[in-house]
Amino acid sequence: RPQHLSGLEIIRDLCEGKLEGGEIGSTEITFTPGKIKGGTHIADTKTAGSVCLLMQVAMPCVLFAASPSELRLKGGTNAEMAPQIDYTVMVFKPIVEKFNFTFNCDIKKRGYYPQGGGEVVVQMSPVKELSPINLTERGTVTKIYGRAFVAGTLPIKLAKDMSAAAVRCIRKEIRDLYINIQPVREPDDQAFGTGSGIIVVAETSTGCLLAGSSLGKRGKNADKVGIEAAEILLRNLKHGGTVDDSLQDQLIVFMALAKGVSRVKSGPITLHTQTAIHFAEQLTKAKFTVTKSEEEDPSKDTYIIECQGMGMINPNF
Repeated sequence: RPQHLSGLEIIRDLCEGKLEGGEIGSTEITFTPGKIKGGTHIADTKTAGSVCLLMQVAMPCVLFAASPSELRLKGGTNAEMAPQIDYTVMVFKPIVEKFNFTFNCDIKKRGYYPQGGGEVVVQMSPVKELSPINLTERGTVTKIYGRAFVAGTLPIKLAKDMSAAAVRCIRKEIRDLYINIQPVREPDDQAFGTGSGIIVVAETSTGCLLAGSSLGKRGKNADKVGIEAAEILLRNLKHGGTVDDSLQDQLIVFMALAKGVSRVKSGPITLHTQTAIHFAEQLTKAKFTVTKSEEEDPSKDTYIIECQGMGMINPNF
């Protein structure tokens, strides 16, 4: 759909490639890459299609470009069926930077379903190669924080209700930890349309970040939105892995490209992750193994995802 097409187009532009069959509803495409250039590129889904998904598509490419890139991504920043931009900044960014690169993500304007209208600017410099990661020690949860937001015509009371409900829900399981979920009203000049939602992040003693998030929609009670995010977080804390369900599949492509062996401890393997592993192995010489994690108590459903990366080298360095 629009976001997938925009993703293909930005990759085509980044590397002066050829794309055939690039239209909405197409069931087959042929893509022929050229040389990855870098530079400034704009991708606009013209819908609430997720800017975070556009970023996921482009990132492995710009890491191996000839020069720094600036991506102006337009669409939905907080959309269903995709990571919210807050998740990308608060969880994905600090963890993925362990592969030994950095990027800057500037939220110019937030955009919500159904119009979109958000804009995020991502700046990133290429690297020579990616380092492997080892995320196998969870440690203990040291703090829980987050933000509950409203934008447009919605009252701040909704954000406060979402936050309070999430805190109450977490308190039932985790009693003695300070929980700070800020209720926020997005400034009018920094948001397009009306939307609401919440993200709650748990940080551990070893630097792991796990989250739960939820979006408000018409007719959905604010308490329910807060509780939903809290329950997702608690479920992710229960399995004992070092990454949550949403991050699991997003690390696969970087593990495949990195030089050396990466290891990540996770909860049950999602279908997204299985798919990502399948295609990463088809497209690179990386080898993945997934094994049940033994040292835990057997009631925990934990796995070790191990990857012998292909050691991609940027030819421009």
